[in-house]
Amino acid sequence: MPRFMAQIPWHYPNSLVDDALQKWLCAPLESEERGLQHLQNAMRYAVLGDGKRTRPLLLLEAFHASGGQESDIEIALFGACAVELIHAYSLVHDDLPAMDNSPTRRGLASVWAKYGDGMATLAGDSLQTLAFESIAQTGNVRAITLLAQAAGTQGMAGGQAIDIEWTNEGDGLHVSGERLLRLHALKTGAMIRASAEIGAVLSGCDEECVRKLREYGEHLGRAFQIWDDVLDVIGDPQITGKGGVDAQNDKITATSIWGLDGARHQALSARDKALAALENFGPKAQTLRELANFVVNRDK
Repeated sequence: MPRFMAQIPWHYPNSLVDDALQKWLCAPLESEERGLQHLQNAMRYAVLGDGKRTRPLLLLEAFHASGGQESDIEIALFGACAVELIHAYSLVHDDLPAMDNSPTRRGLASVWAKYGDGMATLAGDSLQTLAFESIAQTGNVRAITLLAQAAGTQGMAGGQAIDIEWTNEGDGLHVSGERLLRLHALKTGAMIRASAEIGAVLSGCDEECVRKLREYGEHLGRAFQIWDDVLDVIGDPQITGKGGVDAQNDKITATSIWGLDGARHQALSARDKALAALENFGPKAQTLRELANFVVNRDK
């Protein structure tokens, strides 16, 4: 876990999520075929590295803030693993030559650069199906539906499709700030929003509580993606593990539309709206407040 994130007063240790992910990713294979072993190794490599675990920890904190019981933490962990596995699959596919063509991720070789395009594609596919196997253990149809919507055409995949079309259209494309924010809401925001909302749903809280945590997640996701665009410009590649990939690929970003200072302002405004959504939650939501501040102060 990054040093700054380690300073946040998490109610559940990062190791809780890592241990649960290990159980899913290190299960014995039914065959000793080398191809299956390579596939499982690629999946482990994609997930068990130096990730921030923002989404699963967000889900667990939303579960806590909305009154979730400690006795039900195993149920929440199934949801937490699911959102992290979906996130990992999306990064594997994002890095592919047909997408962002990024040979590195978090300062290391990306999955396709290490295992090849084909195995990386299968690793991403398998992580996605494993995510749904995990969240199915909750027995909560609403939570499963929220994850499916956030990962599919109504969310992350739909946002990626729009991003690809924008890139293909090239220099003649004009994108307003409003259109970019809509893209962010799909591509990145949907999974962050769903993480907060699923945590609330699994806690069994009332609909107003679910609505407010959904609102929190929506604004947090916006701040997260805009700050990612800022880091692509000012971040240290040795820390971010990226190094100006968006600029190299002529992608439309918050900094290309609003400039560096304007993008920072947009990120801080989204952070403030996320904090406002937590106004009536009291001390149980303090970690969610810390997380909102972390998102616009992180260096990776």
